[in-house]
Amino acid sequence: MLTPDLSGRTALVTGSAKGIGRELLLAIADRGADVAVHYRSSEGAAEEVAERAREAGATATATQGDVTDPDAVDDLFDAVESDLGNVDVLVNNVGAFAPSHWEEMDFETWNAVWETNLNGTYLCSKRALPGMRDGEYGRIVNVGYASAEQGMVNPKNFPYFAAKKAVLMFTRMLAADTQDGGITVNAVSPYVVENSDEFPDDLPRDRPAAFEDLIQAAMFFLDPGSDYVSGENVEVDGGWLPETV
Repeated sequence: MLTPDLSGRTALVTGSAKGIGRELLLAIADRGADVAVHYRSSEGAAEEVAERAREAGATATATQGDVTDPDAVDDLFDAVESDLGNVDVLVNNVGAFAPSHWEEMDFETWNAVWETNLNGTYLCSKRALPGMRDGEYGRIVNVGYASAEQGMVNPKNFPYFAAKKAVLMFTRMLAADTQDGGITVNAVSPYVVENSDEFPDDLPRDRPAAFEDLIQAAMFFLDPGSDYVSGENVEVDGGWLPETV
């Protein structure tokens, strides 16, 4: 397991009260960073995660915010900066998943998928960049979805696939636009993860991705020695090759 030294860094992981975000945040805390646990409505769970990070020796805070609201994102970063300092490491993990046929999906659900996955990534990255540029260091890791880059098409949950494709395009654009400030921007894209609600019968390697699989990929990007790696996407999918329809 990669163990980059993140001592002296401040990390914000969006949607880190539960699931993938929680595990990534705790792994970052274990590697020495001070951490901000972000939540929208799961305050109790977020406080528990912050306490676990403190037990690991990190300085940790739990901070509420709606990542689809520009004013709320400003407030979120203001709070983190006040408590912990400039955000050096940002993991954009928030993203609604709505597994239903596009014709059966109401507009509010359709829009929430786009808002959380793409707009949340855009707003948080934009707000984090000034502090990263001032400190001449930054690591942004966006959470994508396996095979979205290849243009996966499926009438079930179509906006999710499309939004994740856009997240990967945004990742590459932002990497190209931050070449001279010690900042890298990359993506980690899982298929089915161990906390998923449903598991298909034909899982690659006969198992879902473990949290540790995602952590391993993310830690490569966060390692200070990976400062020449930017604009990349690692698919953590066991070699999955989906059929498109």
